[in-house]
Amino acid sequence: MRTLISTAFISLDGVVEAPGGEPGYRNSGWTFKDIEFLPEAFGIKGREQKEATAMLMGRTSYEAFSPVWPDMADFAGYKAMPKYVLSTTLTEDDLVTNWGETTILRSLDEVTALKETEGGPIIVHGSAALNQSLSDAGLIDRYHLLVFPLLLGAGKRLFSATDKDTQKLKLVEHEAYANGLQKNVFDVVR
Repeated sequence: MRTLISTAFISLDGVVEAPGGEPGYRNSGWTFKDIEFLPEAFGIKGREQKEATAMLMGRTSYEAFSPVWPDMADFAGYKAMPKYVLSTTLTEDDLVTNWGETTILRSLDEVTALKETEGGPIIVHGSAALNQSLSDAGLIDRYHLLVFPLLLGAGKRLFSATDKDTQKLKLVEHEAYANGLQKNVFDVVR
């Protein structure tokens, strides 16, 4: 069984929307506004590219990342990696041709089948709605959270408001940085 890892830049109040400056959100670009940049706080991002063997995204994140990430040196490790997009509306014609192999999945059952294949970890970037669905379905195995010392109020959240049984997490790695960021790595306890 492959490990499904959700990775997110997240505010202290759980918002994950538009961390890099995506349009349409009042606090867009909050990860680099008024926060001192410390390279060591982002070390987990390079590690993720080395450890992951596939990437999973929702349609909205794919449409945001695919025009930009293929040509960015910071994300070179993801270019050759197989990518999967969970979408009921994307077609093969909607996929970019310069970002390597990309497969469209149509359901959470197909994500479950992907997890049951041979291979290493699958990393989930962005994709607030997808993360909520994956978490609610019990498909996420690990969280890589880079927590920013901000309260953003409104915005898309990493976790759903679904009334469900408690899901226990085990903190397996953590570090606090001088700029107030915290790295928290949690395994989902089954």
